[in-house]
Amino acid sequence: MVKFTSLLIGLFLGAVQAAAAEGPIDPFWRNATIYFMLPDRFYNGDKGNDFPYGRKDDGAHLRGFAGGDLRGVIEKIKAGYFNDLGVDAIWMSPVIENIHGHNDSDKRTYAFHGYWPKDWTAVDANFGTEAELAELIEAAHKRGIRVLLDVILNHTGPITAKDPEWPASWLRKGTQCDWSDYAGNVECAIHANLTDILTESDKPVALPPQLVDKWQREGRLQQELSELDAFFARTGYPRAPKYYLIKWLTDWVREYGVDGFRVDTVKHVEPEAWAILKKEADLALAEWKAKHPQQKLDDRDFFMLGEVYHFGVNNYGPTVGRVYDYSDQQVDFYQYGFDSLINFDFAQVAGEPAEKIFSSYSSALNSGALKGLGVLNYLGSHDDHHSFDRERQQTRIAASKLMLAPGAVQIYYGDELARPMTDARAFGDAAMRSPMNWGGLKKAETRALLTHWQKLGQFRRAHPAVGAGEHKKLADNPYTFARTLAGEQPVVVAMELPRGEKRISVKGVFTDGTVLTDYYSGEHAKVEGGSVTFNTGGDLLLLSAKSK
Repeated sequence: MVKFTSLLIGLFLGAVQAAAAEGPIDPFWRNATIYFMLPDRFYNGDKGNDFPYGRKDDGAHLRGFAGGDLRGVIEKIKAGYFNDLGVDAIWMSPVIENIHGHNDSDKRTYAFHGYWPKDWTAVDANFGTEAELAELIEAAHKRGIRVLLDVILNHTGPITAKDPEWPASWLRKGTQCDWSDYAGNVECAIHANLTDILTESDKPVALPPQLVDKWQREGRLQQELSELDAFFARTGYPRAPKYYLIKWLTDWVREYGVDGFRVDTVKHVEPEAWAILKKEADLALAEWKAKHPQQKLDDRDFFMLGEVYHFGVNNYGPTVGRVYDYSDQQVDFYQYGFDSLINFDFAQVAGEPAEKIFSSYSSALNSGALKGLGVLNYLGSHDDHHSFDRERQQTRIAASKLMLAPGAVQIYYGDELARPMTDARAFGDAAMRSPMNWGGLKKAETRALLTHWQKLGQFRRAHPAVGAGEHKKLADNPYTFARTLAGEQPVVVAMELPRGEKRISVKGVFTDGTVLTDYYSGEHAKVEGGSVTFNTGGDLLLLSAKSK
């Protein structure tokens, strides 16, 4: 087998970095609305798969499986739930097979969240089957929605009575990470109860015996071995741990047409590994599209979103411009395959005045260090204890600020229904992972909040200028601003308006005689004297010359 020399690897990575640094990110992804869910917590479409592998309903509070699955997501896709919200892409936490057992602490926890891998080549039976994953992706594509899979390269799941440790040749047995520098983030063990993959090594290793035995029992050992032989023969990569995982992860793209990855624990893996993952994923998606021309949405390249913990707009945390500062080394992850990075800053500034957020973000994304790059804003997440408004006291204004902010946006499942994010009985991050509160739709206030999110989402989806365009304040009272993007319809938004008749300036954006549509109320009005007058029951105007 031909293997890359260090020189060839260096030349290859240099080419990847040069390509990644060219030009702005696709405006679609700079404006996208991405819905993030833990499938187990979303909707239970098949009660028959609630406790496979001998798992039991005996976890600590909010730390066991709740029954949500791929079938439940499929049902909501087909019911139009995500289209009504204006969602461009669905991001699910990992659905690969996770450890079967639980940790043995007094906070007994199962792998309901999907971040404790056991077998990267199979769908976890608690979530469903590979056929259901294929059905989910096909159903989403038919409705113009992309699907992102959450992927892990950094670690396996904890060791349990049912889940033995992987071979020592696969694992990093260094000291615990202390976060002090590059080595203290990358060349170390990220968590005491996880086993870190030795991603920095290019030394060939044998397959873990537990995987070989498992595949033998499942009757697919020869197929898996044959596919691995073909992969390593094609690529010339050494049979080192990270390359096995890259092969297994990109198989989901090649076989099912996955549109992108959300990548976990990015800053804890050598950046060069991510560039290789992106290269192989690009190839895999191109192959799938060539074989399935009727099922593809378009010819966009594979999308890769990274979780670089504490990366943020406006130099939040250890961010310096577009790079992450380890203190002794700086890394620009955008040059290692990432199209977008999660913006940990937004949840911290969401309580500030809208204009302060919008103007600073627009400046950073259109003329600053992040010019033309992708970021993903969010209010809350599954593991950010500083999520904004966990008590759900500012749900409406928080939705407006997020959905009208420059950059792409993440709806965390239940934001639109004010799903509870606090629970005195829950330990650690469990409270932020409560089951979806579908019963809340019986309340008028919950339905009204959902409608608010839907109107904002549909406006955003119809107008790429909202997230990808340049922001310009038009007036302080009432607060009015415009967003413009070359080749796209401009928009004007006015916030905190009186209910009933309101008149706002649109001068410099829309000419007199232009008929504008308010995407919030559905009403129409003509521009006269540089202004437009609406009489609606809402306190928000979402204006465009584009008919709804």
